[in-house]
Amino acid sequence: MTAASYPLPRPDAYTQPYWDGAAAGELRYQRCAACGHVQLIPRSLCEQCHGSRLDWQVSQRTGTVLTFTTVYRAPLPAFKSMVPYVIAIVDMDEGFRVMANALPQGREGLEIGVRVRIGFQDVHGMALPVVEAVQEAGA
Repeated sequence: MTAASYPLPRPDAYTQPYWDGAAAGELRYQRCAACGHVQLIPRSLCEQCHGSRLDWQVSQRTGTVLTFTTVYRAPLPAFKSMVPYVIAIVDMDEGFRVMANALPQGREGLEIGVRVRIGFQDVHGMALPVVEAVQEAGA
């Protein structure tokens, strides 16, 4: 799989702080200074109150699995060598959701309702969020 064939995100003026955080190992999200609404997808306005005072926060990177699926058939040729792989949607403790692939060690014990940690994996020079590991009960 080459960098040219892998569909990487393209940072723009709104998403650059998110991707800068990912490169530094931080999962960043926006919080509205006016109403407190949390949003992961960067925007110029709050999706709740339409306020423009959005601050970047750093997540603790822990959450609960809402759902997940195992992909056995690659949607694009670039993913063919990866199958089977697992994609999970995680409800983060701060109130937003993340969709990410699960690393092989993150797949063991993965089920709906378990606590997980989000990490980052370098993919062709870009840090992408991944489900790093299932957390032990009480951890």
